[in-house]
Amino acid sequence: MNQKAPAHGVRRSPRLVLGSLAVVIAVAVGTLGYPSVSSSATSFGEVLRGDRHGALGEADGVVPDDTSILDDSTPAVAGLDPSLRAALRRAAAGAAEDGVELFVNSGWRSPAYQERLLQEAIAQHGSREEAARWVATPSTSPHVSGDAVDIGHADGAQWLSERGAAYGLCQVYDNEPWHYELRPEAVSQGCPSTYADPTHDPRMQR
Repeated sequence: MNQKAPAHGVRRSPRLVLGSLAVVIAVAVGTLGYPSVSSSATSFGEVLRGDRHGALGEADGVVPDDTSILDDSTPAVAGLDPSLRAALRRAAAGAAEDGVELFVNSGWRSPAYQERLLQEAIAQHGSREEAARWVATPSTSPHVSGDAVDIGHADGAQWLSERGAAYGLCQVYDNEPWHYELRPEAVSQGCPSTYADPTHDPRMQR
């Protein structure tokens, strides 16, 4: 039901009404989309992770703990080059005979995941040049192409460092004893010399 306001009601001055309206508009604008000073100061990691709809996950190659090289349901494993994956599984069978299990700490990665790792490395090490010793760009990373795997745990990496050549699996970088790639010729010729770190690898100079 509508009721007419009493004739003796309080009258507001135009200036007071306009001032109140301005406050309401300012609050609404701040709520509906203009970032505050505090929201613009989010940490670098939070920016990279994005919101919950843009967060990286298993579909980008993020690996759950204790992922087996036999787990085809994990994109980090399924996305590996088939020849590398087959060699790793042959090696896993040999390791199992010695009571060692080969876990995958990282395998195939999406370009977005690789870029996030690179930016985090830059933030950690202080420069792109120093970060390059540990993380390649999306365009050069053998993880993005499915040609590299990081092995865990320590006993698995150690076993592969001693016996991997027999399966064509070789450590590539001195500073990354967990990083392995397929070198088929290693079966008969042994693994080639390692690079000190990725910055000495000609493939990283593309």
